[in-house]
Amino acid sequence: MTRTTPSGPPRTPWVRRMRERDPAAPHRPATPLELFFDLCFVVAVAQVSTELHHAFAEGHFAEGTGHYLLVFFAIWWAWMGFTWFASAYDTDDVPYRVATFVQITGLLVFAAGVPRAFTELDFRVTGTGYAIMRLGLVSQWLRAAHAHPERRRTSLRYAVALVAVQTGWLLFVFQARPTGGLLAVFVLLGLADLATPVWAERAGGTAWHPRHITERYGLFTIIVLGESVLAATVAVEGAVREGLTTDLLTVIAGGLLTVFALWWVYFAKPYAGYLVSNRVAFVWGYGHLLLFASVAAVGAGLAVATAHATHHADIGATQAAATVTVPVAVFLLVTWFLLVRPRHGGVAYGALLPVTAGLVLLATPGPRPVLVCGLLLAALVAVGVAAAHCAPGAEPDGPPEGEQGPGTGQSSESSA
Repeated sequence: MTRTTPSGPPRTPWVRRMRERDPAAPHRPATPLELFFDLCFVVAVAQVSTELHHAFAEGHFAEGTGHYLLVFFAIWWAWMGFTWFASAYDTDDVPYRVATFVQITGLLVFAAGVPRAFTELDFRVTGTGYAIMRLGLVSQWLRAAHAHPERRRTSLRYAVALVAVQTGWLLFVFQARPTGGLLAVFVLLGLADLATPVWAERAGGTAWHPRHITERYGLFTIIVLGESVLAATVAVEGAVREGLTTDLLTVIAGGLLTVFALWWVYFAKPYAGYLVSNRVAFVWGYGHLLLFASVAAVGAGLAVATAHATHHADIGATQAAATVTVPVAVFLLVTWFLLVRPRHGGVAYGALLPVTAGLVLLATPGPRPVLVCGLLLAALVAVGVAAAHCAPGAEPDGPPEGEQGPGTGQSSESSA
C-alpha cells in the first residue's frame, strides 16, 4: 500500500546532514534567515555611522576615521564569516537556525557596545558580542567537519583558527585601555582574522555559489546605502523645523542625487560571472570592506553637511564638504578597481570612475560642493547608460570564454 503525504506547507526539518550546497544550482537566492541576519546588522551600521557623524561635526577627523574603520572592520568581518559559510553549507534545519540566532544575539551585544568602542576605545562589550558571534560560527564549522569528510580538514582549520584568533581578541579587549602599542595588536589580530580563510581554503576550497554571493553583497550594499539615507533624513528632519534655506536645499538635492547614483553605479551590471575562482573571490570579497565603509560614511557626511548648512557644526565649509566628497571618491575608486577594471575592455569607459572621483575631490573647496558632487555622479550614470546602449553587444552574465566558475568545476586555488 502506498503512503500518501499530507498536503500542507513544508516543514523545517529537525536535522539534515550538512553537505555542501550545489554551486551549479540554477536558482540560489538569499534565504529569509539571511535577510533577517542582514536586517539585524542595520543596528550596528547605524550606530557606527552616527558616531562618525558626531566625530566629524566636532572636527575630530583623523581620530573619528580611525575609530570608524576599527569598528566597521569588526562589523563587516562578522557578516563575512556568516555569508560565505551559508553559501556553502546552509542546511536550514533547526540546529543551523539556532546557531544563526546565537550569532545574531552576539551582533546585538556588539552593537550595544559600539558607542563606547568608538568614543573611548573600550572594546569590552563589543568584544563580548564578537565572541558570541564566533561561538555560533565555530559550532557550524565543527558540524560541517563531522558531516562532510571531503572538506573535514578545511572545516577544522576554520574552527581552530577562529578559536585561536578569538582568544587573542578577548585578551586584547579586556586590557585597561587599548591605546598606543596595543593598537598594533589590533592590526595584527585583524590580519590574522583575514588570513584564516586563506589558510583554511588551502586544504580544499568550499563550494560557494557565485550568484548567491553577489546577491548577498548587493544586499549589504543596500543596507549601507539605507543607512546613508537614514542618517541624512534624520539630520534634515531636525533642520527643516528651523526653515529651509538655499544651502540646505542644495545639500538635500545633492545628497539624493549622490545616493541614487551610488546605487546605480554599483548595480550597473551583474558580477557573478566575474567570480571564477577563489583567487578572484578573495580580492573581490575583501576589497568590499572599503566599498561598504565608504558608502556608510557618505551618510555620516551628508548629516555633517546638513548640520553645517544649518550652522550646527563647528567646522569650515571645505571640511564639511570633504566628509561627503572623500568617501564618494573612495567608493568610485574601489568600485572601479574591483568591478570595472578587471572586466571592461573599453579603456575610455573604464576611466570614467577614477576621473569622476578626481572631479568630485576638486569640487570640495568650491561653491555648493554637495550639489556639484551629485551632478557629477548623475552625469557619470548618464554616460554609462549611453555607453551601454551604444555598445555593439551586451556583456554576457557569465565567466569569460575559456574560464570556469564554481558551478562548472572550478579549481579551489587560494589567493596566496
